[in-house]
Amino acid sequence: VEAPVYWCVNDWCEGFKKLLDHLDITRVHLFGASLGGFLAQKFAEYTYQYSRVASLILCNSFRDTSIFNYNQSAAVFWMMPSLVLKKFIIGNLESNRMDLPIARSIDFMSERLDSLEQSELASRLTLTCVNNYVDTFKLRNVKITMVDVFDESALTNQARDDLYKSYPHAKLAHLKSGGNFPYLSRSDEVNMHLMIHLRQFNGTKYSASEHKADEIIDVAAGIIIQAIPPPAPARVV
Repeated sequence: VEAPVYWCVNDWCEGFKKLLDHLDITRVHLFGASLGGFLAQKFAEYTYQYSRVASLILCNSFRDTSIFNYNQSAAVFWMMPSLVLKKFIIGNLESNRMDLPIARSIDFMSERLDSLEQSELASRLTLTCVNNYVDTFKLRNVKITMVDVFDESALTNQARDDLYKSYPHAKLAHLKSGGNFPYLSRSDEVNMHLMIHLRQFNGTKYSASEHKADEIIDVAAGIIIQAIPPPAPARVV
């Protein structure tokens, strides 16, 4: 499923809620990478009063978009050509130190970027760069696992540390390497951490692995929100 063009986070959250309603899904486990992780947190915040999110797995993600210092530029993303928008992203993915799986993951995501229309690229960058933040108090009861890599990625240490401090109750899953897209380059390791995270729900109505034919239960769906990585933080002059 590909999300349509949204220029506002609240509109994205309302659209995602309508998708879940259409699929008759009450609560979900969300895996979100980069912007996808931010949107997953915002959806948990947006629906916290009636609890649509059972748990979150955040991969190379962030909580506050102001760290990228692109708030003013975001106002003109809608009119920039695709080539310029792609440079915002691709230029932040290049590295001289990477193994073959990481290189292949970058090639794959580059091809995916080429398939996006200008409006899709502009809207996703706008969601990433317009100043916004997650009210983490509203997520205090959500089970969270954070998956991060120790090697180079587009995510800054500032963003990573801010996320750690915001969710002191979260479980941490560190990968020695994996680049910007560890769910592609280190899929086995990420899948292992996903299984460990979901194991805590076994035996409950939100179990992702157990179904009892003799009981009517509301099983949570697992949905991956995949998104483009953030641009490099702009320098403040």
